[in-house]
Amino acid sequence: MSESNKDVVVVIGKLVLISVIASALLAVTFVPTSEQLKKNYEEARTATLAELMPQATEFEAVYGDQIINDEGDREILYYRAKDSSGSIVGYAFFRKQPGAQGLLEIAGGVDASFNEITGMSVMSHSETPGLGSKITEPAFRDQFNGVTLADLSLSKSGGAIDSITGATISSQAVVDALNAQVEVIKGAEA
Repeated sequence: MSESNKDVVVVIGKLVLISVIASALLAVTFVPTSEQLKKNYEEARTATLAELMPQATEFEAVYGDQIINDEGDREILYYRAKDSSGSIVGYAFFRKQPGAQGLLEIAGGVDASFNEITGMSVMSHSETPGLGSKITEPAFRDQFNGVTLADLSLSKSGGAIDSITGATISSQAVVDALNAQVEVIKGAEA
């Protein structure tokens, strides 16, 4: 074997060794990291529910029939928000909705009489930075606080929500997510 061939074998051997070590380190850190990410995600959801329904002291999950994982967990359709006396003060929910660039996950709340939205928050999105991503900003998000269901549409359609300039699809997706999930809850609670 020539000297240059030996050098190539040594370099390839070193690259393989580095790859094996990197893979082992990744494997060792993956499980604890994924568990922490899952915990952080659940804590963020719990905090968001409390923000959407500040008068609630308890959130009772209402489950659907769909199984969502190998452990047999069922999908949570929405939450009944209850005060300290156990009375329902409203309903809170998370809903995934197609936006302009991908799926949005919207959190929302509606009062117990299905009269008005108590709040809205964007949990995740992949909308265009500087345009559709403005759905997360207070100027857009705060429009939903206290808006009646009758006015829950974009202003160009006669509603109370001003769309984001250049991001009508993203704005409409948020409105659609809220309207659709409120209808699901109304149907389940009737």
